Amino acid sequence: MKRLVLASVFLIVATSTALAQAPDLNALIPQGAGSSAARIIQLIALLTVLSVAPGLLIMVTSFTRFIVALSFLRSGLGLQSTPANLVLISLALFMTFYVMAPTFDRSWQDGVKPLMDSSMTEQQAFPKIIEPFRLFMLKQVRDKDLKLFADLAPPDIKLKPGAEVDMRILIPAFMISELRRGFEMGFLIAMPFLVIDMIVSTITMSMGMMMLPPSVISLPIKIMFFILIDGWNMLIGSLIRSYS
Repeated sequence: MKRLVLASVFLIVATSTALAQAPDLNALIPQGAGSSAARIIQLIALLTVLSVAPGLLIMVTSFTRFIVALSFLRSGLGLQSTPANLVLISLALFMTFYVMAPTFDRSWQDGVKPLMDSSMTEQQAFPKIIEPFRLFMLKQVRDKDLKLFADLAPPDIKLKPGAEVDMRILIPAFMISELRRGFEMGFLIAMPFLVIDMIVSTITMSMGMMMLPPSVISLPIKIMFFILIDGWNMLIGSLIRSYS
């Protein structure tokens, strides 16, 4: 019984000490109804941006073109899981960071860093953060795709002479432009491998080896062909130079 009483007293004292040392959460939110609401909105906006960061990376950067072209390469070689998805995505990410480095740097210097230094408000920093991405997308987007979304847009965001293109028009137009270019490059990548498949299939059929799958012979030939022409160097160089 004494042990139970001592244990209860110990728990009460420990709890009181922990509560006394706990940080005051009110200190995280400035005084005043307006300031509190603004800080809460900032935290919600920050969590939202972090949750959709992968989607933003795909929407406004060169990642889409890279991953589509690399996927076509793997399909053209006839390899189902080599290179693995993790390898292709990592390669596309690092290529994206390489191509987008000037854009990221300018966005950081003009908008993010002043915002973190409290020398600029959120309203002032946001246009400066997105402006480098806007210029990058405008340089890569097709006029036909931009016109498509401009015609489909509601009247309040339609293109106007001398006005900036609204991001709600620019981002989807840029995405389908990137998909188109990715498929164009994928077609050029897949064509040599298709020719090898057709030649091997014709030879095996003429030799009467109908039970032998052509892929058994064409797969090592395609891999050797890709190695001999230094395919990785050519492909990655062409993809990066397509943004110059």
